[in-house]
Amino acid sequence: MTINFEHSQSAHCENGVVSNLLRFHGLNISEPMIFGIGSGLFFSYIPFLKLNGTPITSYRTMPGQIFSRACKLLGIKMVKKNFRSQNQAMDELDKTLEKGIPAGLQTSVYYLPYLPAPYRFHFNAHNIVVYGKENGHYMVSDPIMDDVSTIAPDDLLRARYAKGPFAPKGKMYFPVDIPEEFDLKKPILKGIKKTAGDMLNVPIPIFGVRGIRFLSKQLRKAPKKYGERKARYFLGNLIRMQEEIGTGGAGFRFIFAAFLQEAATILEREELDNISKEMTENGDRWREFAYLAGKICKGRAEKDASYNQLADIVADCAEREKTIFKKLLEISV
Repeated sequence: MTINFEHSQSAHCENGVVSNLLRFHGLNISEPMIFGIGSGLFFSYIPFLKLNGTPITSYRTMPGQIFSRACKLLGIKMVKKNFRSQNQAMDELDKTLEKGIPAGLQTSVYYLPYLPAPYRFHFNAHNIVVYGKENGHYMVSDPIMDDVSTIAPDDLLRARYAKGPFAPKGKMYFPVDIPEEFDLKKPILKGIKKTAGDMLNVPIPIFGVRGIRFLSKQLRKAPKKYGERKARYFLGNLIRMQEEIGTGGAGFRFIFAAFLQEAATILEREELDNISKEMTENGDRWREFAYLAGKICKGRAEKDASYNQLADIVADCAEREKTIFKKLLEISV
């Protein structure tokens, strides 16, 4: 029971799963386009919600919203299911595969044994495609891997029912109705407007550009608030959330820049190409933050490197993004 499914590696799991599933059904839309139309770019720093004992920092919207928003704007009907019964979840997966339909699943990274050990930690919002079953093992297209993998049913079941924040609860999804023709222009503009509005206008100070500024202030306080050892632990988890877990700090800025570049051609708006370059530079700034923060964590930074310096970089990112999204909001109206 194997479906002829084309695996393609991507920068981020949710974008990659949606792009690969749509390609299977004959719709070739790039990962950046899915991300942009789905308004995937966001920022949140949530001090009262902990992961590994430190506040959750996310550079993207909530898990599942990218494909929901993208499919809605593109007029694609998507089936989404959660299952209280673990047996029912696996039975429904088997039935879907028997119909020749590959399925997207939300899983925990920790229980996916085909992943390298350094990448396996408790994070429950990782998306994969299961496209077949052979010799009692499921065939997996994981977008972050360069090739397909296999997984035993017990391991997949654990990954689908891991506990904790963003618990998957057996989530499965796949498209069932795709329009033969559609115009990308309106979905692109709506995606830009939603992203810019969310980054600029959410009044709560832990979200969007305000949230980035809030993080900058927390970085300045970290050594005094936590002590040196705990401050490094705080910083280490911040880097992990940005560069490893999949919340996509600098990486998501680069993907969004690629979306703007595609959008510039489709909409025939040269200014979007210029803003794309600004967003790429902003992504470089986030990566500079991660690099310096990593050196501080490991005690390898220059003597003049400090948490204040990190805070300055993050504050600069906030101002850059404020400028970028104001421009985008004007264009999208």
